[in-house]
Amino acid sequence: MSIFKKSSQDAEPTFGFGESLAVLIVILCILGYLIIFKQQEPQAPLFIAFILLAVYGKLRGFKWDTVMEGMRSGLRAGVDPLVIFLSIGVLIATWIFSGTIPTIMYFGFKIISVQFFLPTVFIVCTLVGVACGSSFTTVSTMGIAFIGIGATLKINPGLTAGVIVSGAFCGSNISPLSGTTNLAASVGQISIYEHIRSLLITDIPAWAICVVLYTVLGLNSKQVSLNAVHQMMNGLADGFWISGWALLPVVLLIILAILQVPAIPSLGLGSLFAAALGWIHAPSTSITAITKTIMMGYVSHTGNKTIDALLSKGGISSMLTSLALIVFALALGGLLIKFNIINAIIDHLSGIVKTAGRLTLATAITCIGVNLMVGEHYLAIILPGQSFLPAFDKLGLKRKYLTRILNDAGAAVNAIVPWSVSGVFIAGALQINPLKFIPWAFFPFLVTILTIIVGFFLKPSKQKATV
Repeated sequence: MSIFKKSSQDAEPTFGFGESLAVLIVILCILGYLIIFKQQEPQAPLFIAFILLAVYGKLRGFKWDTVMEGMRSGLRAGVDPLVIFLSIGVLIATWIFSGTIPTIMYFGFKIISVQFFLPTVFIVCTLVGVACGSSFTTVSTMGIAFIGIGATLKINPGLTAGVIVSGAFCGSNISPLSGTTNLAASVGQISIYEHIRSLLITDIPAWAICVVLYTVLGLNSKQVSLNAVHQMMNGLADGFWISGWALLPVVLLIILAILQVPAIPSLGLGSLFAAALGWIHAPSTSITAITKTIMMGYVSHTGNKTIDALLSKGGISSMLTSLALIVFALALGGLLIKFNIINAIIDHLSGIVKTAGRLTLATAITCIGVNLMVGEHYLAIILPGQSFLPAFDKLGLKRKYLTRILNDAGAAVNAIVPWSVSGVFIAGALQINPLKFIPWAFFPFLVTILTIIVGFFLKPSKQKATV
């Protein structure tokens, strides 16, 4: 009996819906005020929110061991993204060293006009995203090149970055090679191709609207002196190896994606291949110089200030600030899950939905909420997916409707949350404040709105869905 009494005494508290909602609102207010209104870097606000939540959990009766386990479980969920971040830092540095990114920029200047720059960037990033199945890879390769071209053409960097993000995440969303797309299909226990066909109903209209909007915005762009473009091209040709051979790392990355090689070894192999290619072109480069480039990033010395600013980046060290942010975001998310705050909200929402429209809205809101609170795109798919799957089955709605919401409101929305894994990565790779590109990243907004609208027109199947 004494054992049971002790167990009862040591039982930890349970957060109800009201308390969970209040905690979430306070955290969002802290983050929103400091990050959005005071325009602070997200690291400190996330650290403050994490510590305050940990202390509150202790005061509510949770053990310190539980608090620490929550933090650890949150961090474990982000091990892959953390390693991917470091790998992409290396990829950026080696692709500049090998001439890959400069070559893309050089040929880009030859074929891209100012008026059609934005829709071209959007379409190209979409195609690359579909081909490689990774929005991160698209942003860190084509994105960097297009940011450089856009700067030369005097286009708002925030606008250019928004277009890149829209294209990259649209392409990744509908790619059979995408990790998030496959995850959403697996959560719904349906085939990847059935899932993608369902996605096309919302993603294609959103894509088409984006093309129109970016075309209109591009037509308003001012003409720039061709002299500036020619100076940039000459600077690239003088300072880097400009050749079709320099595009081989891009080809390798696409081949590895088609072969379904995981992201981390793909990025690693792409980086080493680029480093080897750069060394073959410039064999006088020492191993020490190459390893320094991998660690500290590439430093451009062309004499052209614009080029040197654009192409002095990458390396492991460039991602350390982003890693710190992700660590605090994941730790905060781990506590929210460990304290059952997230699940309390989800359970409440899943219990009150009685129609297809309301169920769609509740699922989408939950996906957005997990993105805001946890910042991890995989969890924004898994948690709402597992929670609302029984409700979709109960209403007789096909599971492809659920998986579509998970991709559109879960994976895509992650890009427009400043402190999320995707938001932090984009800001680091393109070296731009998230608040400057988010207003121009139309696709995540449009596709979320469309998936909610479509949800109100869904009809239950004659038999309740089981597959």
